[in-house]
Amino acid sequence: MNWNSKANRRHAIAAAVAAFAILLLVRCASAPAGKRGLTNIEACGTSFDIGTRVVRWHEPGGYDAYRREKFFTKEDVPDGKLRYSPLRGGLPEAIAARAEKDGLALGDLQQVVHQFVLHFDVCGTSRQCFKVLQDVRNLSVHFLLDVDGTIYQTLDLREKAQHATYANDFSIGVEIAHPGTFAQPLSADMRRWYEKDDQGWRMKLPAWMEETGIRTPNFVARPARPDFVSGPIHGRTYYQFDYTEQQYHALARLCAGLSRIFPRIRLEAPRDANGAVIQEALSEAKLRAFDGIVGHFHVQKNKQDPGPAMQWDRLLAEARALR
Repeated sequence: MNWNSKANRRHAIAAAVAAFAILLLVRCASAPAGKRGLTNIEACGTSFDIGTRVVRWHEPGGYDAYRREKFFTKEDVPDGKLRYSPLRGGLPEAIAARAEKDGLALGDLQQVVHQFVLHFDVCGTSRQCFKVLQDVRNLSVHFLLDVDGTIYQTLDLREKAQHATYANDFSIGVEIAHPGTFAQPLSADMRRWYEKDDQGWRMKLPAWMEETGIRTPNFVARPARPDFVSGPIHGRTYYQFDYTEQQYHALARLCAGLSRIFPRIRLEAPRDANGAVIQEALSEAKLRAFDGIVGHFHVQKNKQDPGPAMQWDRLLAEARALR
């Protein structure tokens, strides 16, 4: 046998494979930044694909809640307080000690995070919502969901955002762009946000909102149902137009993605003995014990979001189909 000849062939093959691998690596590394991670969210520095458009805080056009100064005016925050916390309260002792030193790892976070809280922003667009949270109220939330279905991530999910009082320690939050609920149907306040054309009801934005921030050109935000919806929250009737189809589809993908990353976030909402989604605040003990998706009104008695128009069963069914 010609051992030298075989060895040479093996070396040649190995060299060719290595060269091909390097070529692939270079091609991937040199791909335009805008072509990578367009549908990813981040948890503990790791990216997860959820299958719908996500603009993260460090991307062009993103909303960065890590900034100490105001986002739109660049002014310093007067009290200098962080709008988020790098540590979550109520951590098991072993996790807390490690997190204090090295920060929360994904495995730690998966043990702690067990709820996804749905809010409406009462601002109409994600840009306006972030302006209010960041520059006015000194608060934070992990995600914003705009009327066209674009999701914005403002913080890594390891951070504790300030969005839902004591639930902040064990939850992730999203602010869904929407004018909110109203005490009377088609009142003057409601009509400031909605008008009718030949295709039905559509959302309109106030004249003072010169920049909407909506990424889809000429997007028209139409409620997923043709008329307003009414229903009780905390025993009082509220009126609300539905969210857009684009928001439902994107939110379902976000719910499914979070459930994959955090197994304790079940694709379920709190229900009564008859199987209906509970429309009032839970006791603190019951809320802390629940693993899944909740509304802000499940956390606080003074909140109505996401309101009676939220199609819980539709959302959860679509999310389960994607899980």
